[in-house]
Amino acid sequence: MARHTKAYLALIFICIIWGTTYLVIRVGVQHFPAFLFAAIRQVISAAVIMAIGYGMNRKLDFSKSNLLHQAIVGFLLITVGNGLVSWGERFVPSGAAALICSMMPLCTVIIGLVSSKNEKINLPIIIGMVLGICGIALIFKDNIADLANPSYLLGMLGIFCATTSWALGSVINKKRHNQVNPVFNAGLQLLFGGIFLFIASPAIDDYSAGLNFWQIDVIWPMIYLVSLGSIAAYTAYIYALKELPIGIVTLYAYINPLVAVILGYFILNEQLTWFTALAFLTVVAGVYSVNYGYRKQQKQKLETDFGDNDLSALPVIETDSK
Repeated sequence: MARHTKAYLALIFICIIWGTTYLVIRVGVQHFPAFLFAAIRQVISAAVIMAIGYGMNRKLDFSKSNLLHQAIVGFLLITVGNGLVSWGERFVPSGAAALICSMMPLCTVIIGLVSSKNEKINLPIIIGMVLGICGIALIFKDNIADLANPSYLLGMLGIFCATTSWALGSVINKKRHNQVNPVFNAGLQLLFGGIFLFIASPAIDDYSAGLNFWQIDVIWPMIYLVSLGSIAAYTAYIYALKELPIGIVTLYAYINPLVAVILGYFILNEQLTWFTALAFLTVVAGVYSVNYGYRKQQKQKLETDFGDNDLSALPVIETDSK
């Protein structure tokens, strides 16, 4: 099989698997405390990914500065990001959660504009932000009756906070990218994030219903999320990034919410209306516009600084599955 064929198959795998994780998380947290569920998942995944990273490269960085950096990023991405998404999905449909999480690139741009003098806004970014706000409004419009439920409203706010935290963690991680065994460092982020989730769980989770981890609706989502959602999909993502242009690989960000919405409708009987479809299209258009504006801004900056050189390796804003 041709190398690029394998890479495209890996990309298809990512699009499907990371789109299903929202549904699987929702199933698991309906039967087990959300933060504790996420903690177990992330620590197990961390152990496997760190072992893979060590097998690939025996050179490790255990300096205080690197450990502190990975702990901070792990807290933002995993403890707050993944933890609050898992907790929020106790009250919010998986499709709506996926649509909210797909807004992460817009949050990233806003954080970049606030934190860096080099980041400047342009028309495509403005259009993308407006579309994103409209998409949020449509999500609320589609579930307006549920807003009277305090738990639903808190769940929505929790997922918004998680999306913002994921964006902030991504920005911090990008500014201090450690080239010494990045796979092992990714495992460290999961490990630190998982440990913080364990610490936060008694204060946030409700243990009154018991902790029956071995029931079928808890154990199979855990196995699925660890084996496919974390380890296999992450490996496929790294491979796809290596073999394909990053602009193609990040197409998964547009497909994940669609997969989550469709699966939520067919498997969990979640509501699917024209407002849901319109919210999806609006959010995807907003994310595309922001990505386009960001790339255009970076291209103009490089052309100013370096002239007409090869600009094919420009980065794009990415989203990630929770």
